[in-house]
Amino acid sequence: MEQASVHDVSAPGRIASPGEGISPQELALAARNHGLPLEALRYEVTPPGLHYVLVHYDIPAADPAGWSLAVDGRVRTPLTLDLAALRAFPAVTHRVTMECAGNGRARLTPRPVSQPWLLEAVGTADWTGVPLHLVLDGAGVEPDAVEAVFTGADHGVERGVEQDYRRSLPMAAATADDHGVLIAYAMNGLPLPPQHGCPLRLVVPGWYGMAHVKWLRGITLVDTPFTGFQQAEAYRYRRSADDPDDPGVPVTRIAPRALMVPPGFPDFMTRTRVVHPGPVPLEGRAWSGHGAVTRVEVSADGGRSWIRAVVAPRGPHRWAWQAWSCVWTATPGHHTLTVRATDAEGRTQPLEQPWNRGGFGNNLVQDVPVLCC
Repeated sequence: MEQASVHDVSAPGRIASPGEGISPQELALAARNHGLPLEALRYEVTPPGLHYVLVHYDIPAADPAGWSLAVDGRVRTPLTLDLAALRAFPAVTHRVTMECAGNGRARLTPRPVSQPWLLEAVGTADWTGVPLHLVLDGAGVEPDAVEAVFTGADHGVERGVEQDYRRSLPMAAATADDHGVLIAYAMNGLPLPPQHGCPLRLVVPGWYGMAHVKWLRGITLVDTPFTGFQQAEAYRYRRSADDPDDPGVPVTRIAPRALMVPPGFPDFMTRTRVVHPGPVPLEGRAWSGHGAVTRVEVSADGGRSWIRAVVAPRGPHRWAWQAWSCVWTATPGHHTLTVRATDAEGRTQPLEQPWNRGGFGNNLVQDVPVLCC
């Protein structure tokens, strides 16, 4: 009898064939995971039940009373910390906008087969916990440490590789106090919900969601770059559709994006918005992992002309989205509203989306179909 293997149930990543619709497997992923209803952009801080969720494998059964975090590897003093020990460290709270690296994937052609996000894989929360650098200082970082590897309790198989979910950060990002990296145990002032990593998770401001390891149970400092699946195989920008040897470029910081609270009211099926003639207030949120958003523009004519929106200053929350607003004068007929953001480093959203094989970092401008009548 032929020996069974996880490869039997875990296929390689692939690109959808021309005209191929969303598969039952992708639909099942979309039912397990969920995004932010765009009308919830009105909340400066996203309620936990509306914040986007992506769970790679299963939500593990986690008992906070028995949970511990191991810190080992290239440290002078290995640590085992329970929640009480972590709460004994000085606590800080950071307001952080978190976005899935695959946000926008389903809008690509050809479409990478995976979680079929459109625009909604985002949320902003107040995360409370221990600055990572304080815990690493307590363990004592050896001079030859180059990366910190974070291990979650979620276990599964992906493209034939059985694994715990693991990601790493360079030591410069892990140890710098101005990067704001947290070992978080609370979300919006309450213990982490199960789907958001209860009882511990990593929060890495400015980086896409794959870096924010949930159900955190281990931190290991290593003296060579980490080559685990989620680091070396997944979450890389690969521009070739058919070169399996393309190593790609790592996915790291969030590209600029603006989203609009859909105006008016929707048709149930198409989500086309209906407004009445005259001034229509438009509002939304914009963010970038590379710095403050300095400009948001709205077009009602396919990008031929743009209305400059008012962008709220970033204020004390340097890692959170910024509100924007403007007024559009609606006239009878069909329109498509387009919104784009530009950050302080000059990065702006494209009107035509560059393609990559994993469907990562796709910050193509948002289009909102509107009927004015």
